[in-house]
Amino acid sequence: MSENKTEPELISGTVEHITYRNSDSGFTVVELDCGSESITAVGIMPEIAKGESLEVTGHFDIHSTYGQQFKVDVCERTLPSGPSAILKYLSSGAVKGIGPATAKRIVHDFGEETFDVLENQPQRLAMIKGITKAKAEEICEEFSRRRSIREVMLHLGRLGVTADEALQVYKRYGQNSVDFIKADPFLLCKEGIDMPFERADEIATKMDLVPDSLERISAGVVYILKHNLNNGHTCLPREKLISVAAQMLDCNSYRADEACEELLALKIFNSVTINDKDFISLCDYSNAEQFIAAKIQLMLQYSDVHTHVDKIEVEAIEASLGIEYEELQQKAVMLSLEGGVLILTGGPGTGKTTTLKAIINLMENRGYTIALTAPTGRAAKRMTELTGYEAKTIHRLLEVEWSPEGGKHVFSRNERNPLECDVLIVDELSMVDALLFESLLKALRLGCRLILVGDSNQLPSVGAGNVLHDLLESGNVPSVCLQKVFRQAMQSLIVSNAHRIVNGEQPDLTCKDADFFMIEQFNPSTAAKLVSDLNIRRLPEAYGFSSLNDIQVLCPSKKMDLGTINLNSVLQANINPQIEGVPEVSFRGFTLRLNDKVMQIKNNYDIIWTRDNGEYGTGVFNGDIGIIENINVASQTLSVRFDDRLATYGGEETVQLELAYAITIHKSQGSEFECVILPLLDCPSMLRYRNLLYTAVTRAKKLLVIIGSKTVVYQMVDNDRKTLRYTALTHYLEEMRP
Repeated sequence: MSENKTEPELISGTVEHITYRNSDSGFTVVELDCGSESITAVGIMPEIAKGESLEVTGHFDIHSTYGQQFKVDVCERTLPSGPSAILKYLSSGAVKGIGPATAKRIVHDFGEETFDVLENQPQRLAMIKGITKAKAEEICEEFSRRRSIREVMLHLGRLGVTADEALQVYKRYGQNSVDFIKADPFLLCKEGIDMPFERADEIATKMDLVPDSLERISAGVVYILKHNLNNGHTCLPREKLISVAAQMLDCNSYRADEACEELLALKIFNSVTINDKDFISLCDYSNAEQFIAAKIQLMLQYSDVHTHVDKIEVEAIEASLGIEYEELQQKAVMLSLEGGVLILTGGPGTGKTTTLKAIINLMENRGYTIALTAPTGRAAKRMTELTGYEAKTIHRLLEVEWSPEGGKHVFSRNERNPLECDVLIVDELSMVDALLFESLLKALRLGCRLILVGDSNQLPSVGAGNVLHDLLESGNVPSVCLQKVFRQAMQSLIVSNAHRIVNGEQPDLTCKDADFFMIEQFNPSTAAKLVSDLNIRRLPEAYGFSSLNDIQVLCPSKKMDLGTINLNSVLQANINPQIEGVPEVSFRGFTLRLNDKVMQIKNNYDIIWTRDNGEYGTGVFNGDIGIIENINVASQTLSVRFDDRLATYGGEETVQLELAYAITIHKSQGSEFECVILPLLDCPSMLRYRNLLYTAVTRAKKLLVIIGSKTVVYQMVDNDRKTLRYTALTHYLEEMRP
């Protein structure tokens, strides 16, 4: 479905047929009888039934297979009138508990009064043959619920709330939703609805809410903290928070500070003093960081886990594995058993994997059960390949599931149902945010040993927090940083240049026959064509790489000629061009085709996947990369192969996918690719910093090609600006130091 929007149109019609319905999301495809013609309408229209009259606002669109459709933005519904129309409506199964025969008896007895009886008079309904008093009450409750949804959608739609948002409001606040929103439109910003503050503010303005109201100022302050979670901050300096709030909300600082106090009293915010400066955080995040600090301290102090390791035992492992470990590797192996927690860090080629193998061997010799995990599917797969032991994603290890009570996803592995392992090894810790790490620690028994592995020079997690950095910074947790680069690894220019970069030295860009080389380009448009040619022709011909499976373009940003948006368009047109008869879907300005390379851009715990061995499960996560294997235009579904899992997407879930021939460096964390093409020319100045370059370089396994300007590379190496993150974990760890 393409998205060439025109001015919104209003059409009216009666629902003749329901082609497709997703009961969870409300996404529906209906055939509307508009009198002189029949129109296919698609959009969020929950609980629509055959026979209802609709007024829908939206725009016409041309579908690649089905032709013209009407994409619905706002839907207003009215129940049918007249006995024949009411009978048609009830006979369609619109109301649970009423079939065609029962519908005929109800309409025969009540005629035009039918809907009033269904909503308000269960005692009269119970007089119908075949309907007990209990069943009459159930039917009336169901009819009243459906009517409430219609009214909520109608009233909120007139305020500018989308159908999807209105459905979420109803799920949270029920039949009193309209009253709640009229009293405080900023409830629309709450979790589960998640309307941007700016839009809620526009709605509040339409409703003449006082600009200086505490509801508005409080919602704005919460919004600022939530927005900064996207920048990695788990807290903000109070002074800075109030200053930004006063400017954004056009209010005085006193009023913003008053809102902070109110939110602290309501335990929505928490306050902590770090180095004589007050910081404010959302309670979920301060609770997470405090829990992490407390649990780590307990694990370090837990006496039963401390076991002495004799050097002879380490030497025996060396002999069995045919490896001679250097001093720091031996130290790491011994510390892994002698304490409750160990952090193992090091750059490429420093022997983290061989050290891990020794740790696993040592634990097995002691009879311990071991679990391996990593944040992403690709990182877990790589961990499995390198160690020879199965590794699971953290979400899979913790067994994510839906909680109807809380209305959100939770982990079934927790304090009450801990993991059964004696040792847990976590790879790519730099990618793990504060909330996920909290959940992981909650699932560990106190006696379980925890081995944390990562590279502290990588970019921090996409989610809020800076867990690896903060644990190391506190000095509280035993750690070993492997520094010696082994001779075999140093033969790789990728490895040696990565170490030069992280040490602030300029990489060797002169080599043309190694696994790391640069092609200088000074015109972004020409450089984009070169990226495409390398991907499609030159590198596959020279090295045998697959354009789809082996080569990955990594970009500093999404924008500019050498950003992901433009390069994905260029690469798709050459790697997987449009072919007549091949199914595709279009939205948000781009098209997805059969065999396209795509990435999931947000966590979705509900998407169902299967494996070839018959195993099935749910959940696809932010950053997972796959290939589209099937598109069913009729059912509006498509299937994506993520390594060994085939996931099925329906309806609106497709918007969570985007093309992945080119991805940002941030999105590449935890992954390795046979070949990386790195365009560095029109890179925004704010993204020209060292650990972004280092992260990109260390994603390449066999070949790295930089396209662009040496000046940009040199600027990135010289700029050791670390991504600033306000967090409190180090403070909490230091507070709990014995």
